[in-house]
Amino acid sequence: MQILGMATIEFFAIALFFIAIFGLITSNNAIKSIVFMTILNAAVITFWIGIGAREGSLPPIMETPDHIYMIGEMSDPVPQALMITAIVIGFSVTAINIIMMNTLFRRYKTSDWKTLFKMMREETVGDGKILSDIVFIKDEKDFDEEGAK
Repeated sequence: MQILGMATIEFFAIALFFIAIFGLITSNNAIKSIVFMTILNAAVITFWIGIGAREGSLPPIMETPDHIYMIGEMSDPVPQALMITAIVIGFSVTAINIIMMNTLFRRYKTSDWKTLFKMMREETVGDGKILSDIVFIKDEKDFDEEGAK
């Protein structure tokens, strides 16, 4: 079945992609942003799998060595192989985002983007240095006992 000249799965993937983009733009919550990024990843993977598959094509797996498919009968295995890699990368990015959000939530007790940015700006000192465990001190004589110049 085709919608607007595209296969249904491709149309679904494009619609899901734009829903995720809209959610990322309008979301004020960091957890919702992580969810929308995961949906965006799934939409891209679905689109590429849909491109690689053709109606009536066979999977690119040979059942026996003597059973050889014609090239035109098989679906393209390259998008499938690339999307397996994209799934692993997407999972890793989601895991890192969750860990970072957990760290921010433990420190600032909020997951709202505006509140997080406001609290992070309030931590800055006069010259713009953030006093946290993230900043590396290059020279100890630049800081007094309290940690600021």
